[in-house]
Amino acid sequence: MLNNNSMKHTAGLKRAGELKTRIQEYLDIEKTIKTGFRMKERNRINKERILKYFQAKESDWNNWGWQMKHRISDVNTLKALLPLSRAEIEEIQQVSQEFRWAISPYYLSLIDPDNYRNSAIYKQAVPDIKELDDDSGYEDPMDEADTSPAPTITRRYPDRLIINVTNQCGMYCRHCQRRRNFEQKDTHASMANLVLALDYIRNNIEIRDVLITGGDALMLSNSVLDWLLSELDNMEHVEIKRLGTRTLVTLPQRITPELCSVLSRHEPLYINTQFNSPLEVTPEAKKACDRLVKAGVVLGNQAVLLKGINDNAHVMKKLNQELLKIRIRPYYIFHAKQVKGTAHFMPSFESGLNIMENLRGYTSGLAIPTYIINAPHGYGKTPLLPNYIVSLDEKELNIRTWENRIISCENVPGSEEELFVAK
Repeated sequence: MLNNNSMKHTAGLKRAGELKTRIQEYLDIEKTIKTGFRMKERNRINKERILKYFQAKESDWNNWGWQMKHRISDVNTLKALLPLSRAEIEEIQQVSQEFRWAISPYYLSLIDPDNYRNSAIYKQAVPDIKELDDDSGYEDPMDEADTSPAPTITRRYPDRLIINVTNQCGMYCRHCQRRRNFEQKDTHASMANLVLALDYIRNNIEIRDVLITGGDALMLSNSVLDWLLSELDNMEHVEIKRLGTRTLVTLPQRITPELCSVLSRHEPLYINTQFNSPLEVTPEAKKACDRLVKAGVVLGNQAVLLKGINDNAHVMKKLNQELLKIRIRPYYIFHAKQVKGTAHFMPSFESGLNIMENLRGYTSGLAIPTYIINAPHGYGKTPLLPNYIVSLDEKELNIRTWENRIISCENVPGSEEELFVAK
């Protein structure tokens, strides 16, 4: 018996050595991946420089109203805070004529001023001349205008829908699927249209899941959010509410104790956010998440796969692992949509599938989101997966594992749940 145990121990050590070899490449590269926590001292210095420019105090910085009021949306202010070249200034001015932009002081503080052109933060926030060179995209690639049965509502599925409540955001992402709604002015949906949207939900009892988004749902006041969620709470057929927000990334100061007190009254409540880079996972974001979790809110991330920002297996793995540390569950990786002005962000499908290949088996299942393409014209989300099924018939399933081993599994006939039993 001892000899048998010794053999098993030896086999276990050999297997552990194989697994360590498989992850060594990531461990070597992981040390070089910058995160919001690793860059917190640099970000602090950037914050002090921005506060000095605005002649503001720490208390101002922590006030989300101050952050919104001081969003950077003109090139002269940006030039004072980043060492832009004359050519870059002219290009930003050109893009500004067609596409609106704005960056919260907090999000700007995450940019490395010494290497801003290569920053994942800069690329998401600052206009690029390539936005004007794109003739391949669509204003409304998801045909939201044609899937709106009532004001502010988008409906693509049998049991759930979206209420678009505002066009306002803490920062206007350059890859946004709704950039057609940026316009030149922040506008919330009218109360009259919100009432009509609620009436539609009330009269369609198959709707069990409602997503409030925009723009950014948390740009609404606490009182309007409380009213809207209360109305949904009073509809027996509405089982869950979701809020779409990027404030955890671009404006964590919005997550105040007062807001959390409101949200805590409306369980079950889910927040879907969008972290795209490990640089965005900061101590400030963690503080916001801690408050939301204590308020009973469930947090999930819907990253967008963006060329030159996160279309790298190691970067995406690090992002997802950093998110779990602040209690956000990676939920989706969205393949970037074909939005007019965003072609330079479009990755290949191969890059997305390669990322999935390098997540499955190489990190915990909690850190593996579903890779999704939104079917054009509003036909919904479709998961994309590497092909793990080699063959399947009545007798046998042959699978490819994450290590590229081919394994045969017996197909049990007559089983109601189509169970597979490994040989």
